[in-house]
Amino acid sequence: MGTGSTYHCTIGTLPKEGKVTVQHISAVTLAVRDMARAVDFYGAKVGLELLYGGAAASFTSFRVGDGYLNLLLVLPRKDGCSAGGGWWGRVILHVDDVDALYRRLVKAGLTPSTLPEDAPWGERYFHINDPDGHEVSFARPLKPRDRQP
Repeated sequence: MGTGSTYHCTIGTLPKEGKVTVQHISAVTLAVRDMARAVDFYGAKVGLELLYGGAAASFTSFRVGDGYLNLLLVLPRKDGCSAGGGWWGRVILHVDDVDALYRRLVKAGLTPSTLPEDAPWGERYFHINDPDGHEVSFARPLKPRDRQP
């Protein structure tokens, strides 16, 4: 694309599925080797609001405006490599219909790494790897009445 070009992409439609629109980036999840150090950096030093997890957790979430910065603990293996291999993190995209998009991707011959499910942090989501191996999560916030106790 040339300088000043704008690229806009809307996920296409399939019959009977309707249009699914990616609305915004909800969160970025970063792999960390030391959760306490990362929580201290993002919480105490940067000043982000801690929403979930903490120094002793394997998963932590901070508020960043209307979105989130998540941290996922990835421990080193005995051979010195990280347990996640070269895993860097994940991008989370909010969509209006998680299940419709899941069905569309499966119908297109793709294999998501998880089934759609309701998470305890209040989202319905599933994960899939893009062609370069980056993990992408498609999610939508659950309404209070949709949440499982």
